[in-house]
Amino acid sequence: MKRFGNPLLSLAAPLLILLAIVGIMQRDGSDRFKALPALVVGAGLILSGALGRSYRRKQLLMALKQSGRDRN
Repeated sequence: MKRFGNPLLSLAAPLLILLAIVGIMQRDGSDRFKALPALVVGAGLILSGALGRSYRRKQLLMALKQSGRDRN
């Protein structure tokens, strides 16, 4: 397993979402739209990480099943 090189890096996307929510709450009118890109990028990073982990786990499971069949 890999160790995290920088633990703050794993908090970057949730903090970006939190910053966007605070920005949306503090602004009025059309200025609220200026905080939406941070919200979208943070959500995209979290979603991308989740999908990537799911894909890697599926590939690992398939490789383990294949190696089990090769041994029999």
